[in-house]
Amino acid sequence: MRGVRWRRVASQIGRSIAVWAVSTLTMLVLAALLPDFRLQSADGDSVTRIAVTAACGAGAFGVLSAVVWPLLVRLLLLVPALVLGLLVFFLNGSLLLLALRVNPSGRGEAAPETAVVVAAVMSAVASATGAALAVRDDETYRRRLHRLAARRRRSDPPCPTTPGLLLVQLDGVGHDVLKAAVRKGVMPTVAGWLEPGDGIRPTGDDVPRPTHRLTPWRTDWSSQTGASQLGILHGSTFDVPAFRWYEKDRGEVMVCNRPTSAAELQRRAMRHTGDGGLLTVDGASRGNLFSGGAGEQALVLSIAARRRGRENRSRAGYFAYFSDPANAVRTALSFVAEVVREIGQSTRARLRGQRPRVSRGGLYPLVRAFATVVERDVVLAAVMGDMLAGRTAVYADLVAYDEVAHHSGPCGRDAEQVLRRLDRALALLQRVAEHAPRPYRIVVLSDHGQSPGETFRSRYGLTLGDLVRAGCGLHVPRRAEGTHSGAEARAAVRAALRRPVEEKGEQQRPVRRSEPIVLASGNLGLVSFPDVPHRMTKEEIDARHPALLTTLANHPGIGFLLVRSAEHDGVVLGAHGAEIPLAGLDDQPGPLARFGPGAADAVRRTHSFPHTADIMVNSAYDPADGEVLAFEEQIGSHGGLGGAQSHPFLLSPLELSAPVDGVKELTGAEQVHQVLRRWLGELDGPQVPLTADTGTDGTGTDDTDTDDSGTDGTEDERAA
Repeated sequence: MRGVRWRRVASQIGRSIAVWAVSTLTMLVLAALLPDFRLQSADGDSVTRIAVTAACGAGAFGVLSAVVWPLLVRLLLLVPALVLGLLVFFLNGSLLLLALRVNPSGRGEAAPETAVVVAAVMSAVASATGAALAVRDDETYRRRLHRLAARRRRSDPPCPTTPGLLLVQLDGVGHDVLKAAVRKGVMPTVAGWLEPGDGIRPTGDDVPRPTHRLTPWRTDWSSQTGASQLGILHGSTFDVPAFRWYEKDRGEVMVCNRPTSAAELQRRAMRHTGDGGLLTVDGASRGNLFSGGAGEQALVLSIAARRRGRENRSRAGYFAYFSDPANAVRTALSFVAEVVREIGQSTRARLRGQRPRVSRGGLYPLVRAFATVVERDVVLAAVMGDMLAGRTAVYADLVAYDEVAHHSGPCGRDAEQVLRRLDRALALLQRVAEHAPRPYRIVVLSDHGQSPGETFRSRYGLTLGDLVRAGCGLHVPRRAEGTHSGAEARAAVRAALRRPVEEKGEQQRPVRRSEPIVLASGNLGLVSFPDVPHRMTKEEIDARHPALLTTLANHPGIGFLLVRSAEHDGVVLGAHGAEIPLAGLDDQPGPLARFGPGAADAVRRTHSFPHTADIMVNSAYDPADGEVLAFEEQIGSHGGLGGAQSHPFLLSPLELSAPVDGVKELTGAEQVHQVLRRWLGELDGPQVPLTADTGTDGTGTDDTDTDDSGTDGTEDERAA
């Protein structure tokens, strides 16, 4: 045993010397290339003297980075996350200047702006060298992974030997998109998990045995993250009619990716079910809209509205990740690379005249880089810490694909590149699971898909709001205003920056109560009349605006309408005077026929919600090509009925029971929640009902700056 310990010590010393040597060489090269950075006196020095100066400077910089940097980041925890990311360069440069000042030779010198560059390069090179050396040593790699859980919960009992459950949500990845990516070789990790045949992966004697099964499921009418993730984590999608909707009794617009709305939806779901959520027992929620009742949270939107300084757990993941300067520099460089990649891809699409196409300028390149780089890296680091801490249940959302597909299309090359990186992230988590203190069952799922198609505005030259105003006889602006994307990443960016969460068109109260409020959720539109306290009937709408329903129902870009009816409770309206009571949709689906099985049930369920809009509008859908017309400026959209957006997937290990039996199909996120609860029970991880100790918001205990998301992040670059 003593010999093994000494070999470990010798190996660690050897790696440290190797990293020091590479850092010294890097400093020498940079001194030769950069005019404002020198390692010799003005009169010149010998090669040996310069090398000694570089070695001392590299050593001092390494020590300062290891000792001072975590303290600096801890002091800057109150700084917004993205600002902290930018400060990384300047703080790292300051450490280099300090290292040169304390250098015994006294010969190092650098301009401040040059010090920033030198420090960034040296941090990245040192991190890459250390990681490369660790990969060659399995024992070292195991110990490095265990250091990702920086401060284990020492007062807790030993980690159970029963398997834990890791749930990774690939936001917006539809069932068919996943299958196509596997067939093309875009996602080799997922391909290795699946059964051969069915055109998904090749057959043969040399093909590894499958470990997972792929199961499709169908969303409710509201095919978007707010409804689906609320149902998956909290077991209820009741009264979530869309991504955004107006509530007459409160006089406010609810938006699923607004922190205050997310917190309210979570409270309602918990009251409705009487339960804390899927993650109540020893769970962790990472990068989600809702907590799931988890006691350990980071980057959770439903708690982002709280301003409690260091106690705001929604930002704990940023501190844990950026506490390592190598992580910060690596992510910052990847962020810049992603911005450049997006600018190049959008320019190429514009030069080629690609159609359909939406604007990708302004701040969008930064939003995309945040979703595909910053949030991914921080969430992955937090999840790795959870696994190595032995958490019973972990749920994490990776929003990268959804954000890119909204603007580049769900099946294009840009989206495929994101899927490749997500597959590498899954491979990384699989490898971490091999070193966790307990076995893990990895479940990958999505909350919805995305349907392609041009926007309603680009095809017809006006927005849904313009069409509604025209039908009401109101003034229509000559220049239509575009609607904002409902992508989850935008809210995450605003929360990270601590900026107001409102967007144009999402004001909490209407300016004029006599005018209709028109909101868009992908290809689902909602029209509400705020001056009428109740949900209006078809007869009341016709009496007030005789041309409105006819104008909407007969427009070629509209698939169908849902309105309340005094005579039939509720009716579906379509072109050419089609009017079908909800009770008769099974025998006579009318305009719902092209939307496929389950459409009638989804419409009827939404009709029962207390806050369903006066007029629910679903865009036209072409079954031949699966295209819909988004009421937002998105060429890949979701939120309503029509095409791939309603068909996400569930990828589960074969050790767990089958999600469904026979030909029965999973319908709705609430059923997915029940499946996940059953699996937790099979893994001996039963959940408990909501108790007074949990609190009314299900946030549990505070974990700010604790070990579960604390990481040194040394391995997460493998997913980049």
